Amino acid sequence: MNEWPEGWSNDSRGNRYGRGSAGAQPEGARVMRQVRRQEPSAPPYGSPQQGGGYGGVPQQPSYGGDGYADGGGYDSYDSGYNTGQVYGGGPGGGGPGGQRERGPRPAPNWRKRIKWTAITVAGVLIVTSVATYFWADSKLHRDVDLSKVIDRPATGKGTNYLIVGSDSRAGMSDAEKKKLHTGSAQGSRTDSMMILHVGDNGDTLISLPRDSNVTIPTFRGSESGKLKGPLGPNKLNAAYAYDGPTLLVRTVEYNTGLHIDHYVEIGFAGFANIVDAVGGVTIDIDKGFKDKYSGADFKAGKQTLNGEEALAFVRTRHAFAASDLQRTKNQQKFLAALAHEVATPSTVLNPFKLYPTLGAGLDSLTVDKDMSLWDLASMFFAMKDVNGGNGVSMNMPISGSTGGNLVWDKAKVQTLVSELKNDEKVTVSGN
Repeated sequence: MNEWPEGWSNDSRGNRYGRGSAGAQPEGARVMRQVRRQEPSAPPYGSPQQGGGYGGVPQQPSYGGDGYADGGGYDSYDSGYNTGQVYGGGPGGGGPGGQRERGPRPAPNWRKRIKWTAITVAGVLIVTSVATYFWADSKLHRDVDLSKVIDRPATGKGTNYLIVGSDSRAGMSDAEKKKLHTGSAQGSRTDSMMILHVGDNGDTLISLPRDSNVTIPTFRGSESGKLKGPLGPNKLNAAYAYDGPTLLVRTVEYNTGLHIDHYVEIGFAGFANIVDAVGGVTIDIDKGFKDKYSGADFKAGKQTLNGEEALAFVRTRHAFAASDLQRTKNQQKFLAALAHEVATPSTVLNPFKLYPTLGAGLDSLTVDKDMSLWDLASMFFAMKDVNGGNGVSMNMPISGSTGGNLVWDKAKVQTLVSELKNDEKVTVSGN
């Protein structure tokens, strides 16, 4: 019985190459021509004399000795695999014997690499710095126009900042007001006022007690444009309550004779947010105190205050015999410590800390229209210097009181203002 399919027979397979075939030769076009070693006298294989040969394969060297084809040993047969020339190799062919050897890899040009790395890093820093500058500059609230202040004293040497902490509760929820012990009073008043003088002979931070007895001079209403006043004598913080920042600047200039170059104001919530964004501020409290009005409850010693605690610290006055004078000293101490914390490398070089701090601070500040970021940075670094002992921190000199208001020492104030105007070293001491 024939086991092969119809039309097939075992005999019909012919002399096939491969499985079960008796033939050793492949069929048809699959037959490979052997590359045979030629006699030295014969023309090169594949030359015109040989009729073109098989693809112009060059003469193959033998291993030497007498090969079987010539009646000798196996070395007389050379398949071309020995030199890698069967596949078009040659001395640099792809076979094992003809693999091209690579030369030594050139040493890296470290100078060039360092140069391009430095250029890349510098480019990234420049782009980041420029982007940060414009982002920060766009967040400043330049709402105070000092050009509306009338009858201003002449400018002196150095730069004078009027720094104001207001009790504004704008944007605060009832829960926030309760948490921060701010109450719910309408409008805004000034809880703290300071003059910061930045000059070549050291920086000076002077607190102006809110209960200072001053004259509120004639002024032009910020909304009506009409002349009003004078209103006096009165407490210094009343000027802000009457007509806001421009009247406060006008009153400070009138009673001191010192030209104010820039105005900076921060409210309750903004102050607490800055402290929290920077991760708290470490301060050394000389003597513990409590105050139910501000929510203060502190023990003596070094401690880190969060935003809520910091606000209670700078607002407390009922716990002190010196009342507002002690409060202004605490405010100076804390603001200088805050500026120091903001300017530390751990904040400046850490983007996850720097940007939240900048965002919280810039969103909270109200400044004059001519204030630049460079001016603001100069102010913070000056406050940092005061905290580090490179400047003077003091209260406005007081000679006594009248009707509950603090009276300035006119002679000392005159000397102090003269030294600041001429950017001289301050020799006057305050209370």
